[in-house]
Amino acid sequence: MESHGKNHQKDLDDDLSLKPITLSKYSNRVELKTLLERSDRGAGLVGKKVVIGGWVKSSRAVKKDSPPPPPVVVVPSPSSGGDQSHTTANIRCTEIIQSKMSIFRRFFDVLSGGGKTYPIFDKTELSGQKAAPPPEYVFYFLISDGSSVSSLQVVVDSALSTVPATQLMALGTCIVAEGVLRLPLAASAKHVIELEAEKLLHVGTVDPEKYPLSKKQLPLHMLRDYSHFRPRTTTVGSVTRVHSALTLASHTFLQYHGFQYVQVPVITTTGFGEMFRVTTLLGKTDNKEEKKPAKEKDGFSIDTVKAAIKEKTRLIDHLKRSDSNREAVVAAVYDLKKTNDLASQLEMKQKSKPGTLVKSEKLDFSKDFFGRDTYLTSSGRFHLESYASALGKVYTFGPRFVADKIDNARHLAEMWNVETEMAFTELDDAMDCADEYFKFLCKYILENRHEDMKFISKRVDKTITTRLEATASSSLLRFSYTEAISLLQKATTRKFETKPEWGVALTTEHLSYLTDEIYKGPVIIHSYPRLAKPFYVRLNDDKKTVAAFDLVVPKVGVVITGSQNEERFELLDARIGEFGIAREKFEWYLDLRRHGTVKQSGISLSMEHMLLFATGLPDIKDAIPFPRSWGNANN
Repeated sequence: MESHGKNHQKDLDDDLSLKPITLSKYSNRVELKTLLERSDRGAGLVGKKVVIGGWVKSSRAVKKDSPPPPPVVVVPSPSSGGDQSHTTANIRCTEIIQSKMSIFRRFFDVLSGGGKTYPIFDKTELSGQKAAPPPEYVFYFLISDGSSVSSLQVVVDSALSTVPATQLMALGTCIVAEGVLRLPLAASAKHVIELEAEKLLHVGTVDPEKYPLSKKQLPLHMLRDYSHFRPRTTTVGSVTRVHSALTLASHTFLQYHGFQYVQVPVITTTGFGEMFRVTTLLGKTDNKEEKKPAKEKDGFSIDTVKAAIKEKTRLIDHLKRSDSNREAVVAAVYDLKKTNDLASQLEMKQKSKPGTLVKSEKLDFSKDFFGRDTYLTSSGRFHLESYASALGKVYTFGPRFVADKIDNARHLAEMWNVETEMAFTELDDAMDCADEYFKFLCKYILENRHEDMKFISKRVDKTITTRLEATASSSLLRFSYTEAISLLQKATTRKFETKPEWGVALTTEHLSYLTDEIYKGPVIIHSYPRLAKPFYVRLNDDKKTVAAFDLVVPKVGVVITGSQNEERFELLDARIGEFGIAREKFEWYLDLRRHGTVKQSGISLSMEHMLLFATGLPDIKDAIPFPRSWGNANN
């Protein structure tokens, strides 16, 4: 598995320095990764003509050198009596500056950090008046196309563009250019190659006043309001590529070990815990007149006020990004506070009015779309078991939904899980699978996403590479829940909000103490109390614990859960009753025990929690493209 685990993408990267440029599949452009992630960083491609496309990350403009200054006018000195052999040059200060303009321009260019500012265009340049031709500029763009953490410098002559300079240079502008790769002219350039554009094939402009991204590094929590734009940032782009690599690594590992991929339903009739109900009945009403939204006497509805709060919050973010004066920001914050106060008053009045909540038991689900009550699935392992009972080893990868009203840095309403089921296996087999799978993922991203991990270690967590390397090469310690409680009880210098006693669920602070302070690395905790895990987990011989485990990592918590499932019909039937679950919903599941039952075990990996561990991100909402959490679903 060592050699097989290395991505074919890495093998391709190793060969790039020996191969000619290849076009992006299904496109006539070249991906920047093909140019910039070669072993020679593209130096061997100088002179090649290519088409590239991407979005502007930064830009600057340099005015072309002015024509030579006019000859110096020599004026006879009054004291010389007209003898030109003894004349001196009577030159004005402005003429001296004009004659040395190129020197001054370079001097100020150095002082301004290489000219990384927009040029100041006069009104005639921007208005496009034909009275005087606009001066010519050379534009320098850093372009990113998302294929690599690196960007390519593209040099564009202003004569190639029909788009106004201020629009062409705006952050986020999409540019497709054809040109020739060359060595950078500046000796101090950090990049190895750049593209000298010969044609601009496409320019997709942005509105700088409304485009939410800026040159400044915005905090990740602010980017969540613009989840449709945030992948254009370097950090989110790198995290997304690591996410993609983890997904491919999961398929690679499981397929190599003989697992068959199975698609399980998102809409289900079975499940447990807080679940999202799926119904088409709530939009139907027998009332002939629709109720109008409640309004206060001043005409404001709660929805209108909430919309105003959102808009004013965006205004404050814009003012902070645009370096507006402090008075404007303070005034905007005060205005937002007053609007929040109004919203609180309206909500209090609304809560005091009698509600019209429709209870689910009053709905006739026989008239619903599916003819019965249905839910968004919280686990795919139930359905996987039916296929494991026929194919041996199976897995799936898909969204899982939990309707817990929790809003913290480790919880989402929608998460994507990799789940497996294995026939003819027990708890130790499942723990072995989780151990090897987890370490394979750590090693995989280090080998196949080296550039992204290098960037993430600089931008997000400086210790992430060392931690992943140590994890990939170590053996994960395993101990029981009972041993974990004993360790926690011995922590006399540490006070926990939830007292560690046998039978209580291990909380975040308990797990953090075990992984961050005692063992300083990932561990596997197994054999939990019988009521601490779902009903389908196999009851151990001591009748007090069940065959379940959690793989817990520092700073994150549980990344993989797993269990051996109860294969004995009588005990499974009793456990369903013990948990107070409607038996009729699980008749099909009990059928698997009635007919050809077999010992089975499986695991479930949360991809978002794995990504938190792999990147060091502090909040799970930044580990998924479009986060869904309690009170938040932006698009």
